Amino acid sequence: MFLVSNVVNGVKGGVTSTLKGVTDIAGSVVTSVKDITITTLKETGEFAKEGIDIPASLIKGAFSGLAEIGSTTVESVKGVVTGTVEGFMNSGGTQDAAVKGTVAQSIESAKDLGNDVGDTAVAAVKGSVDAVGKTGGDTVEALRTAVTTAVDTAKGLGEDSANAVKESLKSGVDGADKIIDSIKK
Repeated sequence: MFLVSNVVNGVKGGVTSTLKGVTDIAGSVVTSVKDITITTLKETGEFAKEGIDIPASLIKGAFSGLAEIGSTTVESVKGVVTGTVEGFMNSGGTQDAAVKGTVAQSIESAKDLGNDVGDTAVAAVKGSVDAVGKTGGDTVEALRTAVTTAVDTAKGLGEDSANAVKESLKSGVDGADKIIDSIKK
């Protein structure tokens, strides 16, 4: 738990200091978060690359940092997720852990910050799939994992969140409708 807390606070501080005063936050966030992710993982050691807690902590810290500088996180979600997944996978983390941790925490953070969970889910799914593609991973599997994780996470937040995420994904992400329909069976 101490490691997770340190990761959240470290990333929050890194995002806040890197992006404070930047006018094009959405354009700068991918590279900034990717660099912060890689640096954080180097500092935390090898065992940090296991499991979904670390990618989730990276996302939570990035969202907190963006909220602190007054940036609307929904607008930056895709960049935050892309940077986190790229940095995590480039540092030796697994695709599965990267996608699950970032998508789930993005939706939970959106709910905590009062942002639209449906829009956040769409941006998180697209960001994770883009990042997996950039790192040479399996984008088809990433899409399936991201959509399934988004739906499962939203269910845990309540029926309204679950419905909002499902509808947003169906209309905003190519192929999500088939994945969501297969989950029901």
